[in-house]
Amino acid sequence: MDPLRQSPSPCSSRPSSPKTPPCEIHGYVGIEDVLDQLKIKAMKMGFEFNIMVVGQSGLGKSTMVSTLFKSKVWKCTPPGLGMPIPQTLQLKSVTHVVEEKGVKLKLTVTDTPGFGDQINNDKCWDPILGYINEQYERYLQEEILITRQRHIPDTRVHCCVYFVPPTGHCLRPLDIELLQRLCRTVNVVPVIARADSLTLEEREAFRRRIQHNLRTHCIEVYPQKCFDEDINDRILNSKIRDRIPFAVVGSDQEYLVNGRCVLGRKTKWGIIEVENMAHCEFLLLRDLLIRSHLQDLKDITHNVHYENYRVCRLNESHVLPRGPCWVNLAPTPPGPPVAPGPSKVCRQAREDSDDEEDDY
Repeated sequence: MDPLRQSPSPCSSRPSSPKTPPCEIHGYVGIEDVLDQLKIKAMKMGFEFNIMVVGQSGLGKSTMVSTLFKSKVWKCTPPGLGMPIPQTLQLKSVTHVVEEKGVKLKLTVTDTPGFGDQINNDKCWDPILGYINEQYERYLQEEILITRQRHIPDTRVHCCVYFVPPTGHCLRPLDIELLQRLCRTVNVVPVIARADSLTLEEREAFRRRIQHNLRTHCIEVYPQKCFDEDINDRILNSKIRDRIPFAVVGSDQEYLVNGRCVLGRKTKWGIIEVENMAHCEFLLLRDLLIRSHLQDLKDITHNVHYENYRVCRLNESHVLPRGPCWVNLAPTPPGPPVAPGPSKVCRQAREDSDDEEDDY
């Protein structure tokens, strides 16, 4: 797979009219320096990224996040040297500032209860969806104030990594129920956890079954097709969609292999290298979440998922004036509001995509 590049936002600004002729410049103006100004300002402010990990206990969620950012997100005693790592009993968020070459990233990781661990799993997704909507509500309450902060703290979940247990069969009904709800509220990236427990043939067959389940149940995981702006995005994201769910292995232990230190898992038959594409697809997951689509994840969260929540809440409170864009909502049951279907932005993106296909 080609190295992933930065994918533009689905709601990035476009020229007001495609027929506007360019204006010829007869000398140096310095417009290109705007990029340097934006870079300096961004370096001063830093960046924020909020990620949630969902899955059963024992699938390596905490270890995977530590491997992604090469830092100890959760400080815990290594197995065998003390008490075992405790299982998460309630939603827990941990915030760290990760710095690399002068770029500061405020990283918030939300660990979730062991999803599906109970005997009765009825509505076990409510705490997860409730937390996501609660962060949207906090941002909305800050946004509608008359005197707003210059920079509203952003605690909204930008990406949810869903860990699929390596059963080798297909998605469980519980997985499908949660994914159908999650994909309407947040960007979802499914991964096959502990992929080293499957052979290469089993892994590929498992991936195809999961992709079939996602298509059958109309579950749109990230990156969504309706947000491909042009042919280049379509080619890049098609390659990503063809590999999702990524088969990953996480580890925070280093071993010496051929004279170099590598992250890996030591087994009786050898060492499984985390950053070796022949062993797992961890590099593809890291490239997607950090190196190529991090800003795109934030843009879709703000312009699509949060916008859906905002419209829903304002319509409920009758703040919006009645007009062509008025949405009649039935009385909401007790609990967090349910996000509506695809927004106007998504529908417009679909129409643009159809137009481009007709042109080709």
